[in-house]
Amino acid sequence: MRPLRVGVLCSRRAPGLTHLLDGDPHRGRLYEVVCCLTSEDSCAEAPAAADRGVPMLVHPIRAFCRARGVRLADPDARAAYDRETVARLTPYRVDLVVLASYLYVLSAPMLAAFRDRIINVHHGDLTLRHRDGTPRLPGLRAVGDALAAGADETRATVHLVTEKLDQGPPFLRSWPFPVSPLVADAVRDRAADVFKAYAWAHQEWMIRATWGPLLARAIELVADGRVALPALARTGDEDLQPPWDLDEAGRLHGSGPLPEMDVDVRIA
Repeated sequence: MRPLRVGVLCSRRAPGLTHLLDGDPHRGRLYEVVCCLTSEDSCAEAPAAADRGVPMLVHPIRAFCRARGVRLADPDARAAYDRETVARLTPYRVDLVVLASYLYVLSAPMLAAFRDRIINVHHGDLTLRHRDGTPRLPGLRAVGDALAAGADETRATVHLVTEKLDQGPPFLRSWPFPVSPLVADAVRDRAADVFKAYAWAHQEWMIRATWGPLLARAIELVADGRVALPALARTGDEDLQPPWDLDEAGRLHGSGPLPEMDVDVRIA
């Protein structure tokens, strides 16, 4: 069976991309990164991608909206932008789309073109849920929200992307990152500057340590069939299973979400 063809979507940077290109022995056997698309004028990893022969597709969303005289938040403009994203990815015959620090919620054209074939790495523990099934730590402020809530550790998560922000089923989680006692001191002293600085540093610690290994393992789980994304998409909130856990040595623990059917995400 041929390797899974992976396309990476990012914004100003693509944490974990260099690890996929250089640090994972499964690249070339289970999967291949065939392109990377940035929503900005450039991406920090663009030179590294070019050096390794991976096309970096520049598709600036703000310029796209300015040229049409519409606001960035305009839903019709976002749908039009995503239709063009699909068109740019199509020549590369992408099987699996990976979001790595992609800052925009995908709209219907992308979700339809790559139905149950988009995954995202998130810097919060998406296994923590409210009673209604929604995640406690969605969005860009997940780490700060966890710290403000008194968490003593944080984790990053890989999940299936759906139309609802960060609500798709999680299937892989990082090892825990302990929270410093400094946070409690900052909250007690109302030292907002210290809290903000620590939250940023803690988040960067997690991103730089985990996103490469998490993405590599997530792609591996999809490529070898241990995680069936279409089956995962049918999982209700009440049926969510514990995800696979990844330790610091790169080992997987737990059974993870078991595939309910044999589905290959590779395109024809």
